Amino acid sequence: MTTPMRRLAFAAALVLASLASSAQAAIGYSPTAQRVLGQARAAVGGAGWNLLRGWHETGRRDGRPYEAWLDPVRYGLRTEIHEADGVAVHGFNGGGDWRISTGGQVTGADVSTRVSEGRTEAFFETRGYFYPGRFDAHADLVGVRSFKGRSFDVVRVKPWGGTARELWFDRRTHLLARQVDRSGGKPAVLAFSDYRKVGPVRIAFRVTDEATGQVRELDAVDFAPSDRSRFSLPRRTAAAEEIAPVAAR
Repeated sequence: MTTPMRRLAFAAALVLASLASSAQAAIGYSPTAQRVLGQARAAVGGAGWNLLRGWHETGRRDGRPYEAWLDPVRYGLRTEIHEADGVAVHGFNGGGDWRISTGGQVTGADVSTRVSEGRTEAFFETRGYFYPGRFDAHADLVGVRSFKGRSFDVVRVKPWGGTARELWFDRRTHLLARQVDRSGGKPAVLAFSDYRKVGPVRIAFRVTDEATGQVRELDAVDFAPSDRSRFSLPRRTAAAEEIAPVAAR
């Protein structure tokens, strides 16, 4: 194949890939939701999000040191919070949600409610809504809302098998400012601020729970490739959990 023909073939492949990506995105995202989320993605790094293969952050949650790992390619989450009496661990590997208390008590579960909670948290923590062709989710534009003198584009996003949340994007900056969970009796609202550039993207370094005033402050973020073993319950711990109920009979 001659060089001009190769270039033409390459260009055609790019066009087809772009059309396929757009068609796939349109399956679950309404055109208006796509527009808002596209603007938001561009404001915090655009194509830079495609480069991420892992996510590791450290910081403080209401003053307590914590460390978290996320997988932006597949569902995966692990959080370790350092309490006064030990470390509390929460993990989700896409199929099962598990926890280890500061006292070592294990609660691994694959029941639908717990898996739904884990999937929802992992999806929104890793900004899964920026990957319409990677995670199965639906998104619709709720409309324009005002809050404390600011105007927001509000998009409702629901990951498959998870719980929907509203994402409030500032209409001037296109940055995510609020996230609202209306699945409970009272809306749970997280406010995002202090955006900083880390590698190819921009991240909110401060997340505030508007109801409780609790604050999550990031100290550092890196995007080293994810080690999938982190997201599953450790084998020794899982084995102990299976044996314990039998021994108690």
